[in-house]
Amino acid sequence: MGAFLVGVAVFLARVEDWRSYTPLGAGGAVGDSGYVHREKPAGFIRWLTTVDHKDIGLLYGLYGTIAFLVGGLMVMLMRAELTTPETEVLGSATFYNSLMTSHGITMLFLFGTPIIAAFANYLIPLLIDADDMAFPRINAIAFWLLPPGALLIWAGFFPLPDVIPAQTGWTMYPPISAGVGNGNQANVGVDLMMLGLHLTGVSATMGAINFITTIFTERDERVTWANLDIFSWTILTQSGLILFAFPLLGSALVMLLLDRNFGTTFFTVGGGDPILWQHLFWFFGHPEVYILVLPPMGIVSYVLPRFAGRKLFGFKFVVYSTLAIGVLSFGVWAHHMFATGIDPRLRASFMAVSLAIAIPSAVKTFNWMTTMWNGKLRLTAPMLFCIGFVSNFIIGGVTGVFLASVPVDLVLHDTYYVVGHFHYIVMGAIAFAGFAGIYYWFPLVTGRWYQRRLAKIHFWLFMAGTNVTFFAMVLLGYGGMPRRYATYLPQFATLHQIASLGALMLFVGGIVWVYNLGISWMEGPRVQSGDPWRLSENDLNTAEWDWFDRRRETAVADGGRGDDDPATGGGRDDGN
Repeated sequence: MGAFLVGVAVFLARVEDWRSYTPLGAGGAVGDSGYVHREKPAGFIRWLTTVDHKDIGLLYGLYGTIAFLVGGLMVMLMRAELTTPETEVLGSATFYNSLMTSHGITMLFLFGTPIIAAFANYLIPLLIDADDMAFPRINAIAFWLLPPGALLIWAGFFPLPDVIPAQTGWTMYPPISAGVGNGNQANVGVDLMMLGLHLTGVSATMGAINFITTIFTERDERVTWANLDIFSWTILTQSGLILFAFPLLGSALVMLLLDRNFGTTFFTVGGGDPILWQHLFWFFGHPEVYILVLPPMGIVSYVLPRFAGRKLFGFKFVVYSTLAIGVLSFGVWAHHMFATGIDPRLRASFMAVSLAIAIPSAVKTFNWMTTMWNGKLRLTAPMLFCIGFVSNFIIGGVTGVFLASVPVDLVLHDTYYVVGHFHYIVMGAIAFAGFAGIYYWFPLVTGRWYQRRLAKIHFWLFMAGTNVTFFAMVLLGYGGMPRRYATYLPQFATLHQIASLGALMLFVGGIVWVYNLGISWMEGPRVQSGDPWRLSENDLNTAEWDWFDRRRETAVADGGRGDDDPATGGGRDDGN
C-alpha cells in the first residue's frame, strides 16, 4: 500500500500542473507564476476533480445525507426487531449486533462529522470573506478519503466471501474486538471496519488543520477576532479538539490491529490490559461528543437571533463558554468508566469535572433563551428547529448531569437510560441544528425556496418522534433494561413498542425531508430578493447573504447567464 501511494504521488507530480490553480471564489485570473486558471470541467468530471470549497461542501452534504439514510435504515430494522421480546424479525441476535455496531459508527463518523464539514466548507470562506480554503487540494483529499472509509466500514454487509460485519459495538471493547476466543470477532470484517475508521480519522484531522489555517490566515482584514462570527468560533474550537482527539483514536486502532494480526498484547489479557483501551478510546470519545455538538451550537447561535429579531445576547460569553467546553472536554473521559473499579479518588475528581462542564453549556442555553425573550419571533422552519434544539438539549443535558454522579451512574450504567440521554443530544439536538442550518441556507445554496408546509410537517414529526422514542428509552433504563440486547423480558415490551412507534415517526419525517429537499432543489420557486429572510429590517444581515446578493446581481446583470449551478454560483434569480 505504501509503494502504491508513493507511485500515485509520483504520477500526480509528473502530470499535474500544481501551479495552475488560483483559489478564487469565481472566475479565472493570471497568477504570479504566469499560468492561467482554467474554467472548471463540466459534468461528472467536475465533481471528481473540484477543489472549490462550495463544491466540496456539497459533496460532504450528499455523503452525510446518504450515511444518515443508511444509519436510519439500520436502526429501523433494529427497532422492528425490538417490538417483540424474542428475535422474530431479524432471525438472529448476531445480525442485530452487526446492525447496532454499524449504526453507531455510521451516525457518528460517517454522518455527524461530515455533515458539519459540509456547513463549514461552504460557509467559512464566505463568512470571513476569504477566496477559498487555505489548502484547497488538501480539502478535496480530505473528502475523498471518506467514501472508501464508508465502504470498508460497511464491507461486512456486502456479499464478500468469508467477510461478516463487525459485532463489537461502536466502542470496540477488548477482549472481544481483539479477536480473543473462538467467536466470529476474529473475522476480517472487524479489521476492515477499523481501517475504515482510520481513514475517517485522517480525513477529519486534515480538515481540522485546513479550517484552523483558513480562519487564522485567510480572513479579510475587516474580520478581526472581536467580530468573528460565532459559527467560525465553534468550528475553530472543534478543529482544535479534532487535532488532539482523532490522532489518539488512530493510534489506538493501530495498536488494536496489531493485537489482532501480529500477536502483540497491548489490550489482551496476559501482557496487556483491556482497560487501557477504554482510557484511550474515551479520551477520544468524550471530546468527540463536543466535536459533534459545538458546531451545531454555533449554527443555533447564528440562526436563532435572525428570527428573534435581536442580536445574540451575551456574544462574548457564548464564545468563552465554547472555549471552556473545548478545554474541559479532555478532563471528563473516565466518567464512562465509573463501573470499572478505578480508584474512588479518581472517580470523585472526574465526577467534579463532569458536573462542571455542564456550566458553560447552561450559559449557552440561557443566552439562547434570553435572545428570544421579548424578541419578535418568526416561527419559520429554521426557527422551529432551533427551538426544538434548545428544548431537546435541555433534556439531554439534565439526564447527562445525573450520569456524572458516581452513585447514580453505577445504577444506570449500560442501561437504556444512557442510550436515551445520548440520543437526546445526538438526534434531538445535533440533527435539529443541522436541519435548522439546512433550511436557513437552502435559498443561499440553491437560489430556490423549499416547501414551507412540508418543512413544518418534518419538524413536528421529528419533535414528536424524538421525544416519544428517547423518553421511552430513559424510562426503560430506569426499569433496568440493559442496552445492546436483541431480546428482553416481557415487562419491557410496551415501552419498546412505544419507542419503535416514535422511530417510525422519525422515519416518516426523514422521508418528508428528503422529498422536500429533492423536489425543491429542482422545482422550487426562485428567490426574488438578495435578502430572502428580510434580515436587513433588524440590521441582522451577514456576510454570506451579502455574497449571495452580489452573485445574484451579477447573474441578473448578464441576463441570467452567470454560473449555471446556483449551488456553487450563489443562487441565480432569473426573475421568474
